[in-house]
Amino acid sequence: MPSIVVVGANWGDEGKGRIVDFLAVDAAASIRFQGGNNAGHTVVNDFGTFKLHQLPSGIFNPDCIAVLGPGMVISPAALSEEIAEVKAAGVSVKLHISDRATLCLPLHALEDTLEEERLGDAAYGSTRQGIAPAYGDRVMKKGILVGWLMQPEVLLERIQFMLDWKMPQLKALYPSCDFSQSAEEMTAWLLEVTAPWREFICNVTEPLKVMQSNKANLLFEAQLGAGRDLVYGEYPWTTSSNVTAAYAGIGSGLPALRPERIIAVAKSFSSSVGTGTLVTAMEEQDNFREASNEYGAVTGRPRDMGYFDAVATRNGVELQAATEIALTKIDCLTGMKDLKICVSYAGEHTQNPIWPQTAALTPIYEDMQGWSEDITGCRTFASLPQAAQAYVLRIEALMGVPIKMVSVGPEREQMILR
Repeated sequence: MPSIVVVGANWGDEGKGRIVDFLAVDAAASIRFQGGNNAGHTVVNDFGTFKLHQLPSGIFNPDCIAVLGPGMVISPAALSEEIAEVKAAGVSVKLHISDRATLCLPLHALEDTLEEERLGDAAYGSTRQGIAPAYGDRVMKKGILVGWLMQPEVLLERIQFMLDWKMPQLKALYPSCDFSQSAEEMTAWLLEVTAPWREFICNVTEPLKVMQSNKANLLFEAQLGAGRDLVYGEYPWTTSSNVTAAYAGIGSGLPALRPERIIAVAKSFSSSVGTGTLVTAMEEQDNFREASNEYGAVTGRPRDMGYFDAVATRNGVELQAATEIALTKIDCLTGMKDLKICVSYAGEHTQNPIWPQTAALTPIYEDMQGWSEDITGCRTFASLPQAAQAYVLRIEALMGVPIKMVSVGPEREQMILR
């Protein structure tokens, strides 16, 4: 069976969790390879409706091992709560948690919040979960590794080392910072709050190599999308890790990974939450946002809504080196009279379409015929209205990569395979 990487072609919120949950039926392992508690992957299946933040979306397959890879930053209390939530729904949890992943602590969330407040109108639009400070500490070699939870004396030593370095800076930059937890108190709290999952900590590379040698189906899941990649995204309004398929092997624990399939998930329209520029933003968004339920899964913030941006999406598909596309939420376009696709930009610096803030770009649209039929019950491409088929085929032609999955609703069976 192949190794499959599921990544975002846009700015996140494309529906990756829904695709991973669908594919996980045949997977031996479902692996998150970057990010942390700032993810919000919505999954609807027989167990109910879930908004997963750190657990891989394949967790609901009882034969699938959920892996939290070394490329992640893990919020310990939130992970314990998430595990409890899925267990309460009757899910049998099988986990491997990388000892090389980094802990994202309450202190990081505080630091994140204080910095956003300091920036004011120039803020990055962070979810304030502490992701950037946690990754920053890792780069500065001051991070706290998950594996140290198995060595309390080392954990205490490294926390003290971090606090001695971090606290003078925070108190100097943020006069309102009142964090006073000692290294001993933080260590004790961590050992208590991680008790539900410490037994799952391991070198995840070893079991993954065994599965790989047995030709098991491995499913790799990213958060966010190409437009938020730290290197290639709309910098500085990006996340703090690499969300591209090229990082899947490194972030999962299999650096030599050569995936057979890379599925770029793209929404059938554009949406973005947080700071940045949405070139194809609609003038009137409220009704469409409400009907499409487009609110941030972590923060609840309303997403900025726009027409399908073929320029930015193709750039994302190319950054991901996608072999195929999964197009989601096409059912949300039913009844839209003003349906169109952005096929190019006019303006300066159009050679950098993933950085639209570099110039006042004007979207060039191609009008498309809409449809009014309810398509949520369609199970074949041929059963879609002709206008819906034409919309999908036009996007496929603009992307230069086949659209092999079309989602007409949030549930598993509402998936059309081409």
